[in-house]
Amino acid sequence: MSDEQSAPVCYRHRNRETYLRCVRCDKPICADCRIDAPVGFQCPGCVAEGRKSMRKTRSAFGGRASTAFGGSSAGAAGTVTKVLIGLNVAMFILTLAVGGTAAITSSTQLHYALAEASVFQYGQGVFHTFANVELFGTMYSLPGVSTGGEYRMVTAMFLHFGAVHLLFNMVVLWILGRVLEKDLGSLRFLAVYLVSGLVGSVAVYVFTNPITLTAGASGAVYGLFGVLILVNRRLGRESSGIYVLLGINLVLTVVMGFSLAGHVGGLVGGLLCGAVLAFTPASQRKVLHWVGFAVILAMMVVLTMWRTDTLLTQFGVA
Repeated sequence: MSDEQSAPVCYRHRNRETYLRCVRCDKPICADCRIDAPVGFQCPGCVAEGRKSMRKTRSAFGGRASTAFGGSSAGAAGTVTKVLIGLNVAMFILTLAVGGTAAITSSTQLHYALAEASVFQYGQGVFHTFANVELFGTMYSLPGVSTGGEYRMVTAMFLHFGAVHLLFNMVVLWILGRVLEKDLGSLRFLAVYLVSGLVGSVAVYVFTNPITLTAGASGAVYGLFGVLILVNRRLGRESSGIYVLLGINLVLTVVMGFSLAGHVGGLVGGLLCGAVLAFTPASQRKVLHWVGFAVILAMMVVLTMWRTDTLLTQFGVA
């Protein structure tokens, strides 16, 4: 048979005969290379070129929506939600690995007298180093929040007091996180999660006994409630179920003696972030969303500095 009469071969796989052709460039493509298009098939090269020139579809809050030809953005896939759950689970496993079964407790909040050295036996150093706690003096070697341990306000968000505590927070994070990440996009979702959690940590620092040991993703999770309420309002979606779930959780917070300051603080942080997202004009959201988050962070810095000065003066450390 002559070359003119032989079947064409895929331009990417020279050993595969094919009669399929790209509707854009007319190159022969095999079944593995073809990509379904609204009309006919396209080759990978033409699809890639088309995506470069295509205007990115954005959600109502500026997040990247699903991509063409059945693909999805990181936000639509819930990537950040999954990573956050993974980090929380990994830290819990680390706590168990270092502290053994003694690191599991049904308590969600532990109070210690200032002189009790046993505070650091819980988790064998993990909570010692990363939980949100204020301790004065040098008897424990590591600083409290007011003496250089401000990092505790962030790291405490990834520690949990037991398997039930972890499970409850991760289930709610999975339910709310995927919805919000799809609405907001991955970066904005991560920002509101961390900012809400930080507001909860600052609330604990400002409004609770300085010898209170707190930890957990609850502040950030409650922040997601606040954000979702305002996002739903902005999008005209029903929120009655969210209000019921939030009310039940707040009642449990009071009845079970959980960290009310941390939970309510996280909720307030979420409402603040939600207000930034919902009420910023669409034409200015690319900049003003991040400016709004920065303003909330600046407020938390001021509150932290004020509380630190108050505590150091009160205990005669200054």
